[in-house]
Amino acid sequence: MILPLRLEEVSFLHVLQPLSLQIEAGPSTIILGANGAGKSVLMRVMHGLLAPSGGKVSWSGPDPRRRQAMVFQRPVMLRRSAFQNVLYALDVAGVAGAERIAADALAEVGLGHVAHQPARVLSGGEQQRLALARAWALHPEVLFLDEPTASLDPTATREIEAVIRAFDASGTKIVMATHNLGQARRLGDEVIYLHQGRMVERAPAETFFVQPSTPEAAAFIKGELPWV
Repeated sequence: MILPLRLEEVSFLHVLQPLSLQIEAGPSTIILGANGAGKSVLMRVMHGLLAPSGGKVSWSGPDPRRRQAMVFQRPVMLRRSAFQNVLYALDVAGVAGAERIAADALAEVGLGHVAHQPARVLSGGEQQRLALARAWALHPEVLFLDEPTASLDPTATREIEAVIRAFDASGTKIVMATHNLGQARRLGDEVIYLHQGRMVERAPAETFFVQPSTPEAAAFIKGELPWV
């Protein structure tokens, strides 16, 4: 068990103002805010891809990188088949029985029928599901999702959200960044709201959307804040 994840007065250049928070196991956490609020940078700092300019990031257990995964808005596809993309992630992690696990992961996200097609010719939605299959195969304790459906059509978005719900139901902690209010309502149990690099509110989702406690969050929910 590597959770909780603790951030103590963490900042990053001019993008993130010092913030402190703790991410616990259990209900899904949505990081919500307008474009440019600092969501992606915060996700990368938590995942360990960026070192904070100030403050401290710590996990409760050893070797957190082997127990977490991250899926980006535009996933990187290797010049290999869909199956080989998943298999590569398992081989790097040193997972035994990788071929069976890779096949199961593709089936779990509904891509078994394209297992041997080149990953780079798949549609945007299929590529995102393939990225999720790579994560699923590793059985992460924590899954970070950075705007995973921002460039997808409604049908592909529904398919991705179904996979995210399956991760959640399996016990994986979901931490997802989005600026999509509808998606945050559908998938979030709690909301962390960022505004101009500051964490201005954290609340259960049902409370946040009905009775936000800050004027910044209230304005965002009403659509009164600029998106860029």
